[in-house]
Amino acid sequence: MLRNSKESFGLISILLHWIIGLVFIGQIALGYLMVRVSDFTLQFNLYQWHKSFGFLVLGLSTLRLLWKSANLRPRDPATLSPLERVAAHGAHVILYLSLFVVPLTGWAIASSSPLRIPTFMFDLVVIPSLPIAISDSAEAFWSASHAWLAYLSAAVAMLHILAALHHHFWKRDTILLRMLAPGAVRNGGRHAT
Repeated sequence: MLRNSKESFGLISILLHWIIGLVFIGQIALGYLMVRVSDFTLQFNLYQWHKSFGFLVLGLSTLRLLWKSANLRPRDPATLSPLERVAAHGAHVILYLSLFVVPLTGWAIASSSPLRIPTFMFDLVVIPSLPIAISDSAEAFWSASHAWLAYLSAAVAMLHILAALHHHFWKRDTILLRMLAPGAVRNGGRHAT
């Protein structure tokens, strides 16, 4: 089942969710590592990989948003309280915004840097710079914005993961199951023990 149903997500939504999520979390780790490496050549390569995966996240997130708008959203299990629904909606809004804002601020860093180092996306294509001011202060602003937004996004992603695990193991509802395999949820509610 490629498309979403009333009870669970379809294969396309599931694949986009997990691929983007894993790459995004990997980007947090790579971003943390690349600024702590002393070998210049390795650091340059890590930066290029980080920028490449950032553009991948941006492209896949655009595809995901388009796919989301063309599909119905599975209904929430009846076990969700009104507060949980509001919290889940808020977390999803923050995460979706992060999938765009964090890579865009990264692109702004590369575009505003006086060093003018081109971005070679996966060594296939050079990504043009954004039409923004080039200066040390602009680069510092975008660098700080990118880092703070990335760490905030990582914190919200961690809460998202913990909430899904809480629902699966503690509340025993179908929140996590419907994002694991198409058609895994048939009648909503709670899953078997």
